[in-house]
Parts: sequence; C-alpha cells; structure tokens
Amino acid sequence: MEKPKVLFVQQEITPYLKESHMGHIGRHLPQGIQERKKEIRTFMPRYGCINERRNQLHEVIRLSGMNLVINNTDHPLIIKVASIQSARMQIYFIDNEDFFQRKFTLTNKSGAYFEDNDERAIFFARGVIETVKKLGWAPDLVHCNGWFTSLMPFFLKEVFRENPMFSDTKVIYSIYGDAFPGPLHEDMSKKMKTKGVKNEVFEKYADPTFVNISKVAVDYADGIIFGDEKIDAELEKYSRNSGKPLLEYKDKDTYIDAYNQFYDEVMVSESILEQ
Repeated sequence: MEKPKVLFVQQEITPYLKESHMGHIGRHLPQGIQERKKEIRTFMPRYGCINERRNQLHEVIRLSGMNLVINNTDHPLIIKVASIQSARMQIYFIDNEDFFQRKFTLTNKSGAYFEDNDERAIFFARGVIETVKKLGWAPDLVHCNGWFTSLMPFFLKEVFRENPMFSDTKVIYSIYGDAFPGPLHEDMSKKMKTKGVKNEVFEKYADPTFVNISKVAVDYADGIIFGDEKIDAELEKYSRNSGKPLLEYKDKDTYIDAYNQFYDEVMVSESILEQ
C-alpha cells in the first residue's frame, strides 16, 4: 500500500523564526507525521529575516525560474531548500525579491502590517502549488497553518480543481489566534483573478478581513483544526456550524497522534485508505 502523502503549508517554522506555538507545530508536526508512516513535504515563506548561511538554504534551480503574474506584474518564483538533519526532513522555501527580501515577516519594525501582505499571501499559495506540480508530487492531504496560508483551500478547490494532481486532495485548515487588524488590500479580489475561473468566485475576498478570509478557508476546507486554545469567537462559531469535521485544540503532548488520526478520518473516502 502506498504511503499517504501529506503537504504541510506553514506560516512559521522553528528554528527559522523565533520560537512560537505555531512555529513549534511547524517544526515537530511534519516529523511526527513522517514517523507515523506518511510521506511529507513542508513549505514556508523565505522571510528576509531568515539567515540563509546559518540555516544552509540553497536554491533549487530546477524548481525556480517561473514567473507568477499578480496585479499585472511578473514576479519570479525562487525555490530554496534546507534540511533539518535530526528530523530527516527538508523544508522548501518560497522566495521572491519583491515580497520576501525585507528583514521582517508580516509586519515592519514598528509592528505595522505590510500593505502588500495580500499579494505576498497570493504569491505564497500559488508558489507552493506550482512547485508541487513541478515536483510531480500529488498530495492526498494538505494541512494549512496560519492565516498567511488561508488562500490555499480556495486555490486548490476552486482555481486548480480541474488539475488531476489535486482533484482528490483533501484540505485541512488550522485556525490560530493570529488575527491582523483591519482588512488586507481592498483590491485583493481583483489581484486573485485567474484565467478560466469565473470572476464572481473571487468576490469572496471583496472585504478581506482576518475573519472573512478565514471563513472562506473554512468553506473550502475538508476539515478544521483549532490550533490555539483561544481563537476568534465568530470564527469558532462559524467553524462549528460548518458541518465540517473539526478537531478541538490539543496540547503539545497529544496533538501529533490526534492530528494523525484526524488526517485518516478526513482522508477516509480516499482510495489509498480503502486498499
């Protein structure tokens, strides 16, 4: 029987960024799932504050070189990779000079959110999908962690649903207490528009607040996880009312086994688990 393939799309991973709850999950969950006999790939943004020399990042030439067009501008997609030797796993980094050279993650040194975070999130989601296509690695399940990954369920289920690599892919979205103030750029829905996809579906992002873009992620996901003990009350209610499989918050001692079991439940209709 083929191993189930799980793609992790992470907003943060320790040790590349400062230690955080989300970053800890980004580091240890993929390893734990790999140890439980699943095949994994893991992606995160190559924020400019990540020390490439210390972390031994290097460009993967065969995967780089594509241009992604956002808001009528070409943005070269650069793929870098690093290894966490103790975990025997690789981390793929989505990089681009326009979006990820600044020495911060999602906010500037004053703590203000970058005005182009919408374009950065679009580029990241599309960059992950295009790289996975180039790898020829069709995931059975995609697990998205953090609001910066929240566009992945929409892109996979709406924009790329005709692509045979993703036609049977299940998507899980983890909601955290990582809300940002105010909406993202007002033109976000226009920037997301893609040839061959009806324009009206992008109107879901007409008012791109944290709650609204998270609701869209819930709508397109096949399963929801509460990644923090406390999350936005409106989102919690929306998730519970969605009828989707839902996993409550789990502490650090139990979450890997709980997540692994949840993955199997969400994939239960998949042929790989029926063989």
